[in-house]
Amino acid sequence: MIRITGLRKEFKTRHGQVAALRGIDLDVREREFFVLLGPSGCGKTTTLRCVAGLERADAGEIDLGGAVVSSPNQGIYVPTEKRDIGMVFQSYAIWPHMNVFQNVAFPLVRGRRRVLKSQVAEKVRQALKLVQLDHLVDRPATDLSGGQQQRVAMARAMVTEPKILLMDEPLSNLDARLREQMRLELKKITHSIGVTTLYVTHDQAEALSLGDRVCVMNEGEILQIGSPHEVYSSPNSLFVAQFVGEMNFIHGRVSAAGEVESPLGKFSCAVPRGCEAGREVTLAIRPEHLVLRPETARSSEGVAAKVLIKNYLGDAALLEVEACGVSLRVKLSGDAGFTVGQNVVLVLPQDRWRVFS
Repeated sequence: MIRITGLRKEFKTRHGQVAALRGIDLDVREREFFVLLGPSGCGKTTTLRCVAGLERADAGEIDLGGAVVSSPNQGIYVPTEKRDIGMVFQSYAIWPHMNVFQNVAFPLVRGRRRVLKSQVAEKVRQALKLVQLDHLVDRPATDLSGGQQQRVAMARAMVTEPKILLMDEPLSNLDARLREQMRLELKKITHSIGVTTLYVTHDQAEALSLGDRVCVMNEGEILQIGSPHEVYSSPNSLFVAQFVGEMNFIHGRVSAAGEVESPLGKFSCAVPRGCEAGREVTLAIRPEHLVLRPETARSSEGVAAKVLIKNYLGDAALLEVEACGVSLRVKLSGDAGFTVGQNVVLVLPQDRWRVFS
């Protein structure tokens, strides 16, 4: 549905040319919810704006639904209003002097895809029903909460029934509780209408919960594309491991026996290609993959440790422990039962470590 090939974009700044996109290739399948994830300045929003036609690419090609809409080499550029897309921005961008109905109806009565006057009311009603706001058709925009305003913006983007929905951090202005609720609603809505969605965010939890696939970007390049589970459980680089989810990192060195030596001991785990004996590497493990046991339950798997900090999160507890001079975060379900200052045994599962050169 969305095919991007060799996309490049540079911007002029007072410090010279800045490469926002460095020749990226991307394929988004029909009806897929595809998330672009990365830190500020990584190129995710520039990618979205090029797909929307709000930015002109310097090189490369963009194909939407089988039609090329951007190709500087071929002299092709289709304006935004002629691309079959809907957009939802970070700012809600709804008209404050209009009510809910008028905001959602605007693309149908003033936009390129106008419909017969007799069809407007029904189409608006259907769009508002999708976002559960059909009972607020007459409410002024200024009387809506943040979450309601965002739903109006979503309804307006979908009322023309576009093939592609582009969303640029649409939930970032909402409070944490409402953001979680909107995530569930958003995925339910987009799947129910079968629209192909390209979604931009810097929020890793948002990306993992929403995306059918997640694309991690940095400095204008794509680092990894995969399902949320693949990106989280099998990061292919140190940057992805650092950016997606919590991770413990420990310096290590490859031994002649092919093991990795570290302050916590030796680990038999897969070493990246090219990492010969003596090479320094980084060991990484998720906090939830570490196990704590009472000091009395010593075993060959564990090392002596001490609880330094405990944060109770309701459904889980996040602890910081020190073992062999190394501080590690451990995530346990529930209250966990351990206290600050308590001596414990830290179990280090061999099969959970990842090694990065």
